[in-house]
Amino acid sequence: MKLGAFSVSLSVKDIHQSKAFYEKLGFKTLSGDINQNWLIMKNEQTVIGLFQGMFEKNILTFNPGWNSNAENLEEFTDVREIQKELKEKGVTLIQEADESTEGPAHITLEDPDGNQILMDQHR
Repeated sequence: MKLGAFSVSLSVKDIHQSKAFYEKLGFKTLSGDINQNWLIMKNEQTVIGLFQGMFEKNILTFNPGWNSNAENLEEFTDVREIQKELKEKGVTLIQEADESTEGPAHITLEDPDGNQILMDQHR
């Protein structure tokens, strides 16, 4: 199972303060729109997302089909295949992808400690 690019999506109180803080740690903006209260930032191979007012908890995010630069991978495991395999292994999903579709889709689950995991396929 290839999960694709990994990042941590952080729920922040003030996106401007958070951006300034992570810039001090060497992160640079990769994409996003601060006026819409979200940014994706990168330091070498480490990617974080800053999201103000979009969700309550921090989220572990995987992007099937992308590398850490949000570039398309030639080969990847479709999120629907990941969903099927997880369900076969007895993993409970909070949100499922429609298996009759193709292209962009996402699934959501939680680990045993309540940490949210998003598998978000953009293509």
